[in-house]
Amino acid sequence: MALTPLPGSIDETLALLAKADYIADRSLATVLYLALRMGRPLFVEGEAGVGKTEIAKVLSGALGRRLIRLQCYEGLDVAAAVYEWNYAAQMIAIRLAEAEGEGDRARIEHDVFSERFLIKRPLLQALEPDPAGPPVLLIDEIDRTDEAFEAFLLEVLADFQVTVPELGTIKAPHPPIVVVTSNRTREVHDALKRRCLYHWVDYPNAARELKIVRAKVPGVAKKLSEQVVAFVQALRKEDLFKVPGVAETLDWASALTELDVVALDPATVSDTLGTLLKYQDDIARLDNSKVKALLDEVKADLRAAE
Repeated sequence: MALTPLPGSIDETLALLAKADYIADRSLATVLYLALRMGRPLFVEGEAGVGKTEIAKVLSGALGRRLIRLQCYEGLDVAAAVYEWNYAAQMIAIRLAEAEGEGDRARIEHDVFSERFLIKRPLLQALEPDPAGPPVLLIDEIDRTDEAFEAFLLEVLADFQVTVPELGTIKAPHPPIVVVTSNRTREVHDALKRRCLYHWVDYPNAARELKIVRAKVPGVAKKLSEQVVAFVQALRKEDLFKVPGVAETLDWASALTELDVVALDPATVSDTLGTLLKYQDDIARLDNSKVKALLDEVKADLRAAE
C-alpha cells in the first residue's frame, strides 16, 4: 500500500489541513511543515477549545496514519503510558512449567518476561512499525501530569525509544509523528520543550473563525454564522472566567441551527448560553440587558461593515 506523502511545502500543508476542514493560519502551517520534515515533535500550547488536539486528528486522517492518543492526567505512570506485564498470564505460565517438571528457573524467568507477556500501552505502541507508515502520537494535555512523568518522556521525544529493563531498549524504526498539547495550567519543563518545535495556538480572528464555522457547520445560515462569530468575538473581550473557544463557537452554531434560528435575538442568546459558556458565574454576568447591549453592538458593527 502506497504511503500518503508528507506535504512538500507550507502551502501544501495549508491545503492538507484545509482539505480536512481545519482552517489554519500560515504560522501554524509553517511550524507543522517543519516538524514533519525534520522529524521533530510539535508542542502546541493554547487555551482549551482552540483546536490543538484536532491538529493530530487531522494529520492522522489526511495522511492515512494510525492515531495513538495518550490522554494525560494526574498520576499517570509508566504502567498506563508505556507498558506493563500481564502478571496473571505470567503466573499461569509459571504454574504450568512447574507442573511439567521444568526446574530451570533462569529459563522460566526468560520465558515469562518475553514480549508475548508484554501489554503495550500508547507510547510503546507508537514505536512499533506500521505498514501504513509511522503513526501519529498525540500526547494530550501534558500539563496535567507531574514532572516525574515529563522526565520519563525525554527519552521518548529525543530518541524515539523506551527502555524495558527485562527486554532492553526498544527503538522505533521510523519516528512517529508526535503532537504534544498543553492548556498551560502549569509550566512544562524547558527540557521537554527543547526537544520539540513550539507553537502557541491563539483564538482565531473573526474572518478565520467564520471560515471555520462555515466549514464545520455547513447547514448554518449565512447571516446567523456572521452574527455568531461576531458575538463570540465580542464575548472574548469581556471579563469572564472562561471565554468561549472555537469548540464552543461550533457547538453554539450547531445548536442554533438545530433550533432553526436564522438570526440572533436577545431571548435566543440568553436561552442558549449554556452551549457557549461553561461557568454559572459567567452566565450570570450576561443578564438580559448585557446580552441585548452586546447584540445591538454586534449587529451595528456588521451593518457598518456591509
